[in-house]
Amino acid sequence: MNVVDLTKALLAAESVTPARGQVFDVLAQALSVIGFEIDRFVVGEAPDGPVENMIALRRGAGRHLAFAGHLDVVPPGDGWTSGAFEPAVRGELLHGRGAVDMKGAIAAFAAAAADVADGPTLSLLITGDEEGPATYGTRAIIDRMAERGIAPDLCLVGEPTSAARLGDTIKIGRRGSVNIWIELPGRQGHVAYPHLADNPIPKLVAALAAIDALVLDAGNHWFQPSNIEVTDLTVGNPATNVIPAKASARLSIRFNDEQRGDDLVALIERTVHAHAPGAHVTARISGEAFLTEPGALSDLVAGAIERVAGIRPMLSTTGGTSDARFLSQLCPTVEFGLVNATMHQADEAVALPDLAMLVDIYADVIARAI
Repeated sequence: MNVVDLTKALLAAESVTPARGQVFDVLAQALSVIGFEIDRFVVGEAPDGPVENMIALRRGAGRHLAFAGHLDVVPPGDGWTSGAFEPAVRGELLHGRGAVDMKGAIAAFAAAAADVADGPTLSLLITGDEEGPATYGTRAIIDRMAERGIAPDLCLVGEPTSAARLGDTIKIGRRGSVNIWIELPGRQGHVAYPHLADNPIPKLVAALAAIDALVLDAGNHWFQPSNIEVTDLTVGNPATNVIPAKASARLSIRFNDEQRGDDLVALIERTVHAHAPGAHVTARISGEAFLTEPGALSDLVAGAIERVAGIRPMLSTTGGTSDARFLSQLCPTVEFGLVNATMHQADEAVALPDLAMLVDIYADVIARAI
């Protein structure tokens, strides 16, 4: 299997999140040829769906190694030298939306699976909803596997974890994420008659100041400190002589494994209500923090990187969330993939030598996972 040709074919299939259809056709055809049984299913309704997912399974000996990834991509935006969905090779770089995040890694694992004929049981768990709300993506795949009695022993997520050089970083965990919305009603009135109105802004500002003063933790050996950021503050009052009827704010919290999402939501509710008793607080927990302690799985991937790339990777938990937050509930899970320097940017590109090397690294992992 030619990894460059498969990557180009995936890049040419437009798949802005949530993705369905042609891009899955391309991958399913490539995997069917090398002995994978394909289970494609569409779930969900608007606004977060419908979403297509795929479980590709090839029975082997010994353990079950799952590779997880996503075929959906973020919108391309402006500023591309050539079409975002028109794969173009310039020098040693293959350009296209999704080249590193993460169609290149999916193609590399497929090519590696083609190279290792007698290996462990392999599955590819591929979603069309990772870049979006992830409502009907990997969580739906997990439910489908449970229905079919499929239980991986190890999971490798092909997110672009490398920073400066292919192989320099493996992710063994991720921080959790929660978004919180605060809505504070007041009573509109004339600024010259404040006793007849109820201005919500001072109360909201006081609540936000108290939130900003919170210190959640100091971090630990594997995680940086948890942090709370105010990401929006809205009043929407066009008049200079009117006390507004409402004010709102939005928070984003990224938290380590010393915290739990529900506890953080409760903390914010208490803090807000101490200053603004009438406020409404709603939250969405995107995922809890997780850590796969260094051990057999990280050693397996790190050893493959050392043998092929000649470097010892750093183990890290930095960055945003990924679908590993769901898969880590099933089995030990780590992430390793391409260099992430151009992901989500115009002219996103993967280096062709990196793509070839990633095939060799993944093949080494597959061969030794048995």
